Amino acid sequence: MGFIIPKYGTKSSCNEFKKPAWKFRAHVAPLGVKFYTGKQFPEKYSNAIFIAQHGSWNRSNKIGYRIMVGFKTENNIDKMEVFASGWLDNKTQKAWGRPVAFAQMPDGSLLVSDDYADLIYRISYEAN
Repeated sequence: MGFIIPKYGTKSSCNEFKKPAWKFRAHVAPLGVKFYTGKQFPEKYSNAIFIAQHGSWNRSNKIGYRIMVGFKTENNIDKMEVFASGWLDNKTQKAWGRPVAFAQMPDGSLLVSDDYADLIYRISYEAN
């Protein structure tokens, strides 16, 4: 087997690298990422980044199990908020679902896969 062993070179200062756009807490397991380009959701979601947090399994107080949305200006994410949650019962620490990935439909709705419940959810928006 011809495995390639990378040569990483010399140590560099952290200042030589671009900082992350956003820092998540350990074990949230951000798997799926989707920049929203649809027109169905309110304008504030245009070009926002949706992130499926699959969730932890090896913590006494579980974290994740939700969909976050980040709002950006230029190349930075300025704000992150919970978009959809409820897959984890915080009191019992039992999860009934784990969001994984997104697909955007032609009408602007989002499909979200769940590999724990073996489901696909459709998230849509209706104005009042």
